[in-house]
Amino acid sequence: MTFLERINEDLKNAMKNKEADRLSTLRMVKTAIKNREIEKMAPLEDAEAMKVLQTLVKQRRDSAEQYRQAGRNELAEREMAEITLIEEYLPAAVDEATIARLVDETIAEVGATSAKEMGLVMKGVMARLAGQTVDGKIVNQLVRSRLGGS
Repeated sequence: MTFLERINEDLKNAMKNKEADRLSTLRMVKTAIKNREIEKMAPLEDAEAMKVLQTLVKQRRDSAEQYRQAGRNELAEREMAEITLIEEYLPAAVDEATIARLVDETIAEVGATSAKEMGLVMKGVMARLAGQTVDGKIVNQLVRSRLGGS
């Protein structure tokens, strides 16, 4: 079963079970994937569809953070609920210990010694984590702490 077929099947089940929030989120996911297919002018591979979902999760995290800062906790909670639902379709997130190990290995490989080389290290770490679910902010914080750039 392809990724899009799985989403379509879950969409049908959400309609049958009258799960409004799940239905709304799945429709949004399907629309985002279809829009990306239209841009590409070809069907998406599963890895490309995963990237679309990772982008949606990142957008929702940013929105939730902004809602919290504005004191709109009910909207932030809705965004977090959507994240939880979208993450069901993504592989398990990489744990912080694994990310820390990769950061240390990448710093050793490129010979980075200062915060000026942070971009080079970030690029290397993110390349190693390609195709996996990872929060870029955590990677950024770990790289920054290792290179001494508060």
